[in-house]
Amino acid sequence: MANAFNMLRSNDLIWPYVVNNYMRGKAPFPFDLLFWNSDSTRLPAANHSFYLRNCYLDNKLSKGAMEIGGVKIDLGQIKLPIYNLATREDHIAPAISVFLGSQFFGGPVRFVLSGSGHIAGVVNPPVKKKYQYWTGGAPEGDLNDWIASAEEHAGSWWPDWFAWVEQRDGRRVPALKLGGGKLKPTEDAPGRYVRVQA
Repeated sequence: MANAFNMLRSNDLIWPYVVNNYMRGKAPFPFDLLFWNSDSTRLPAANHSFYLRNCYLDNKLSKGAMEIGGVKIDLGQIKLPIYNLATREDHIAPAISVFLGSQFFGGPVRFVLSGSGHIAGVVNPPVKKKYQYWTGGAPEGDLNDWIASAEEHAGSWWPDWFAWVEQRDGRRVPALKLGGGKLKPTEDAPGRYVRVQA
């Protein structure tokens, strides 16, 4: 899956590494987000193929034609409130697609647009005071019109999401204590596997 997404922006995410690292023998630039990104999701081939064909190529999910286990999925039947985040420079889930996708749900959708790309726009803790995000009305019409009338906020979108969640249920529960159940932790995080050299 990571390779498929990298191919969407191969000039930035594949070829510079081939030229600089493989052909020129230079060490890769240290970049925390790409290091994190290299710990990719593993999917069975059939699952990956189904996902790409139905969600990208044929766009069956938005058409109400996607079927899983003999059941057609109709996004319009989803009535619960949805917080739908897009990132402005995302090459995997382009903001215009997320905006349009928000219009298929049957309940209220809060559409929020974050600055930066697919990873940095989401993994943006408030303490860093980086980037920005936009909030506005319902995701209707054209994304550019929505942005023109949206309000820009400095920093992370996380506090906006937290306020949205608290409006729906402000109850607090104590954090789970790890290791207190039937299954005991094998070792402290992050685990030995992250130190294994490939």
